[in-house]
Amino acid sequence: MSIDNALDDAREAATDFLNAEGRHPGHVALGIALTVGFALAATVFASRTVRARPRQLAEGDAPITERPRGPLSLILPAVFSVTTLSAVRVWNAPASRERGVAMTLWAAAQALNAVWIAMRPAGRALQIGAAMSSAGLAAAFAHEARKIDARAGKLAAPVGRSTHMANLVQKKAEGRPTVH
Repeated sequence: MSIDNALDDAREAATDFLNAEGRHPGHVALGIALTVGFALAATVFASRTVRARPRQLAEGDAPITERPRGPLSLILPAVFSVTTLSAVRVWNAPASRERGVAMTLWAAAQALNAVWIAMRPAGRALQIGAAMSSAGLAAAFAHEARKIDARAGKLAAPVGRSTHMANLVQKKAEGRPTVH
């Protein structure tokens, strides 16, 4: 296989993965910049707002902080978030009202998550509210993304595939003796 063939294969795979068939490279680059930029901005906002509060869990335990350290801890979650990849696929879909709704839901989910991280709700009711609102917006985005691009919807909601696999494994394991 020549280098040219390998580059063509990589380009085709990237085009397929990003849902960029027939899209101008500038449009694709803008979509990546906007989605990753927005996710990074939300992450940076939250991380700059949150101040680590070390606390001891038990006698002799090392302190635990609630905020990861280092520059990669700020960048990697946003860049490699599957919802961000899903949002890029939605961005590259043909312009439509549904695409606008999906992108708005994605942006709202990113912003809300940043707010919840910054607030660090301590009470049970607020923690439940944070979890439910984040999950609800993520589910709404996944639902709208699926209408536009099935793969984008699957990327945004990987739990369904994981549950399916767990059910298959459990079904195969049922009735078999365990080794102790």
